[in-house]
Amino acid sequence: MSDVPVRGSVVIPSHELRWKFSRSSGPGGQSVNTTDSRVELLFDVAHSPSLPPIWRRRALDRLGDRLADGVLRITAQEERSQHLNRRAAEQRLAETLREATAPPPRPRRATKPSRGAVERRITQKKRRGEIKRGRRVDPDA
Repeated sequence: MSDVPVRGSVVIPSHELRWKFSRSSGPGGQSVNTTDSRVELLFDVAHSPSLPPIWRRRALDRLGDRLADGVLRITAQEERSQHLNRRAAEQRLAETLREATAPPPRPRRATKPSRGAVERRITQKKRRGEIKRGRRVDPDA
């Protein structure tokens, strides 16, 4: 078990992570019924001293539907070995926290199209109208 770097100097120490292991579904060969290769990684977002308060609020807001009592649960069972699944779960936790704690995007400032863009649009519309007018069947003929 190792510490999980999130972003910058923020690192989740290994003592804040709880691990659970169980048998994985799917193929596994001879060891399928004996190896607990499925990994569940539990991280208490709500009470972690490792996350700065602003990041904790963002994570709680953005991960609200994925949290149970403030605890984030990450599972990994793609690999056949518990070690590789542990590594995958740690990477998934880091990526999830990176996305959840990212600062919000800057608000978009409304802009007007340039005069040239407006003129090009109008010219193109007129040209298209001329093409369609040229396709019309004359009802008097």
